[in-house]
Formats: sequence, C-alpha cells, structure tokens
Amino acid sequence: MPAVTALIALHYQNDVLHENGKIRVGLGADSPARQNLISAASMLLQRARACKMPIVHVRIAFRPDYADLVPNMPVMRNVVAIEAMTEGSWGAQFYPDLAPDETNPLEFVVKHTRINAFFGSPLEEVLRAVHASRLLIAGVATHSVVEGTLRHAADAGYDVMVAAPACASANPATHQASLDSMSLMAEILDADGVSHFFDNYPS
Repeated sequence: MPAVTALIALHYQNDVLHENGKIRVGLGADSPARQNLISAASMLLQRARACKMPIVHVRIAFRPDYADLVPNMPVMRNVVAIEAMTEGSWGAQFYPDLAPDETNPLEFVVKHTRINAFFGSPLEEVLRAVHASRLLIAGVATHSVVEGTLRHAADAGYDVMVAAPACASANPATHQASLDSMSLMAEILDADGVSHFFDNYPS
C-alpha cells in the first residue's frame, strides 16, 4: 500500500500574507516575492486537492489578552507588542485565497501557540487519523515554524519533504540557509520537484 502523504500548510494567515497584515514576514505589500509565494501556495493546495491528499491547515492564534502566550522569545514578545494574531481577529484568519475548503472531508484545521506546530496541538492526532507517514510541509516563515515543525516531524519518524516555493522568510538569505539546514533531514523540492511529485502521486 502506498505511503499516505499529508500536506501541512503553515500560517497562511492575513497578518502574515495580506498587504495590510501586521507581520507579512518582511515581504512588502507590493513585493513580487509576496505574490510569488501566494501563487505557489495556491497551486500547492490545488494540486493536493486534485490528488485527494489530506491537508492540515495550521494557524497560530492567541487569546485577546495574550494570557496563553509564553513571552520567553523575542518573536513572541513582538507578537504582543504589535497586537497580532489574536483569536477572532481578521489578522488571525486564513488568507482568503489559501483558506481551507470546509466542504472537503480531507482538510483539517489545527491551532497552536508555539514555534513547532506539533507542540501542544492536536496535529499528531490528525496525522494518525489519516494514516500519514509522509509529510509535505510549506508555510511561513521558513526558518521558524517550517523548520521547527520539520525537525519535530523528522525526529518522530515521518518521511518529510519541503515545498520550497511555498515558503518564505523576511531575508532571502535566511530562507535559503534554512532550506540548506533542513536538507539534512528532508527532501527540498523546487517548483519542478513539486510538479514531479504530484505528477507521480498515486491516484
């Protein structure tokens, strides 16, 4: 029986990707890199749906008073300072073009509050429910939630791939350095690699 692959889509949310978002991973509102990322992520979701692949959309969100945020890291303290990602806010919602298809029984939403999407979340239980042994990971930012989640997944025994065109960091050099680091634990797919993977995915 072929291995079940699940797509993990990380932090495709308004505060991260929208031109009016509070974070935007350093991508300017008019940056071609921003639109390239959104286009790549959209194509990734479309191909996964066409292949009937399980998709787990991971979002980060906190209580409006941030009582559930542990401010032990600069990135977390910055979230509080700029008042981003509060539960129920527009910024914490999924970017419209990359939102889950709520009619698709193979799409799931997981919320977390740390860097690693597995930590303190039901992500592991969802992956077990769909019998996934292989993960295709994408999201923003490359060097934080993507790499943090990938390292956990690799240690947990998953066969992991990264869809590089659907990932981004504020600094392109940081993005590339993270991809280089993750290549020790995962297969890094460029645009051609992503297309080849889906072209050969079991139907």
